[in-house]
Amino acid sequence: MKHDKIHTKNLNLYYGANHALRNVSIDIKGNRITSLIGPSGCGKSTFLRTLNRLNDTIDNVFIQGDINIDGQNIYDKNVDVVSLRKKVGMIFQKSNPFPKSIFENVAYGPRINGIKKKADLEEIVENSCKRAAIWDEVKDRLNDSAMGLSGGQQQRVCIARALAVDPEILLMDEPASALDPISTAKIEDLMFELKNNLTIVIVTHNMQQAARVSDSCAFFLMGEIVEYNETARIFTKPENEKTQNYISGRFG
Repeated sequence: MKHDKIHTKNLNLYYGANHALRNVSIDIKGNRITSLIGPSGCGKSTFLRTLNRLNDTIDNVFIQGDINIDGQNIYDKNVDVVSLRKKVGMIFQKSNPFPKSIFENVAYGPRINGIKKKADLEEIVENSCKRAAIWDEVKDRLNDSAMGLSGGQQQRVCIARALAVDPEILLMDEPASALDPISTAKIEDLMFELKNNLTIVIVTHNMQQAARVSDSCAFFLMGEIVEYNETARIFTKPENEKTQNYISGRFG
């Protein structure tokens, strides 16, 4: 039995008067890929951002309820948000490499965390790029700007950058939506590799992607979780008619 890595209970989130998440309760197990699906504006990305407190940066956000990671309430006033974001990495929809060299992109987090020795940084960069399945493509051009890479390569450099601080959880907000099918397949293959050591939560609009990559799947609608189950079950025998309608393309 895999333990619950993330435990959320009665989570409510308001943007001002807008009640964006409603009584969200979900247990996410470790070393699995959990996908969040649902129409635009249903709360998937908002929920994802609560897991590393990215919503803290937005004005007028009010959060009620519990989010525990490894048994710790991450909204406790004693929680160090910088440490939390080291543990819970984030990959965005649009790849966002820094306008620096490939090496400096991947070394950025370790440098901030006090690693200064060049040999140590070189080892971390190489290992992270290997884990992100980008090393063979960039090993001879580490001093070139990351901005010169293709979209798919940039996204894998961003993944390497996230992995360089050794997170336990990786949040992915539609990481392949801007990519071509070959780059998308590379990102999906990479997720399968990474889940051996990481817990991955992915927001995706792509039903086929959710069915291919995830072990568990949560269907969001109007800020609520309508259904949460094993992915195979959600896609073949959903319990809720709304889930069935969404998956079969009747709305959304």
